[in-house]
Amino acid sequence: MQGDLAKAPWRKSTHSGGQNGCVEVADGYPDVTPVRDSKNPDGPALVFPAEAWQAFVAATATGEFSAT
Repeated sequence: MQGDLAKAPWRKSTHSGGQNGCVEVADGYPDVTPVRDSKNPDGPALVFPAEAWQAFVAATATGEFSAT
């Protein structure tokens, strides 16, 4: 799948606040969510099942991974 991601429409989270370090996700892949490090756009991407990525984002939004 890495070759298929060469022209992927990558986007940063609106919550990145303009910071240099952030993850980017690629839209347009219905069954998976490609994720990469914005500081290394030519590096490898991780590809998660779409449902798993949605669950991770939801858990993050509710503070499930909060250090406090």
